[in-house]
Amino acid sequence: MLHGLLAVAQEAAMEAANAKDNLSLLGAGIGAGLAAIGAGIGIGLIGNGSTQAMARQPEEAANIQAAAIVLAALVEGAALFAIVVALVFKLF
Repeated sequence: MLHGLLAVAQEAAMEAANAKDNLSLLGAGIGAGLAAIGAGIGIGLIGNGSTQAMARQPEEAANIQAAAIVLAALVEGAALFAIVVALVFKLF
């Protein structure tokens, strides 16, 4: 995978006119991918923690679930913001 990424970067750098466009596409793709991976890991950790907390204190399950949903929404919002920033870098 790294070899393919380096080949794309080298090919993009060879043509000076298209270098900005090609490298911005590459950077936007990497940025959007990392944002999606980070959001997946974050939501997974929230789900894991809330499930363990509900198993230990079933009487607080409603409060824990509400907090977990709010936290997951915040993580998802941050990931969407990062994807938008990556796409803005692609366009400009």
